[in-house]
Amino acid sequence: MFGYVRYDLPNLYIKDLMLYRAMYCGLCKGIAQSCGQAARLGLTYDVAFLSVLLHNITETDIRIEKQNCFEHRLKRRPIAETDDLTRELGALNTVMVYYKLTDDILDKSRGRSRRVWFKKGYKRARKQYPELVKIVENYMIEQAKTEKRNSDSPDMAADPSAQMMQTLSRHFLKEKANAATDKLFYALGKWVYLIDALDDFEKDRKKKNYNPFVLSYDCKTRAELMERYGEDIAFLFDTTFYDMREGLSGVKFYYNRDLTDNVILRGLPAETARVMKGEAPNKLNAEV
Repeated sequence: MFGYVRYDLPNLYIKDLMLYRAMYCGLCKGIAQSCGQAARLGLTYDVAFLSVLLHNITETDIRIEKQNCFEHRLKRRPIAETDDLTRELGALNTVMVYYKLTDDILDKSRGRSRRVWFKKGYKRARKQYPELVKIVENYMIEQAKTEKRNSDSPDMAADPSAQMMQTLSRHFLKEKANAATDKLFYALGKWVYLIDALDDFEKDRKKKNYNPFVLSYDCKTRAELMERYGEDIAFLFDTTFYDMREGLSGVKFYYNRDLTDNVILRGLPAETARVMKGEAPNKLNAEV
């Protein structure tokens, strides 16, 4: 989860944009409290959305107050106060970034120097949240095994990441986890893996890194891939969106769900269309 889980700004209510900004900044402070200041450099949109989603499903009240932060020292801004859930999500953010950079290093990409910034935070996360880190580690191992088998099935390739997201949801939701949340979070994890693989199609093909789309389709560029097999790939994502909607319909939300619906029902499909077209990502208007 690294920058793909985004809201659809043209259809986002102002109140929900303000909520997202407050939660984003609150997660940043949560990262600092659980993993240290340096780990804040890895703050992601994706875990910020998880914070919104999990706070709602777990009925965890969000208190927003005007505060200062290290990036906005002069002007106080609305920030969600940190709680136990925020701090643990901050640890998850740090662990995921650490493993992402480790994966980049293994893929002979940049990441070695950046990973140094997160090493201490990763160690703090392991000490404070051993169960959480164990979940991530176990599924990262399974993901590596799956990719080592060179499976050309996008569904099989995405399964460990999807299972990880589902298991993490159970970890955070506890007694509020059910079949609907399982389906929603599994589909969300699957989508993240698939959209990342599709976005990296040309890079992975050039570097000969594992990518199920490269193995499945004999194409040299993403443009050629979409021209020849766009309908197949669109169907793959459409089935994932169907599962998200099915799960979403059965989830009990305790607070306003407009922001969640905007991201899942509008933001993710828009991001999928962007990647399919090969367009550059737009910076979210979150004042970050």
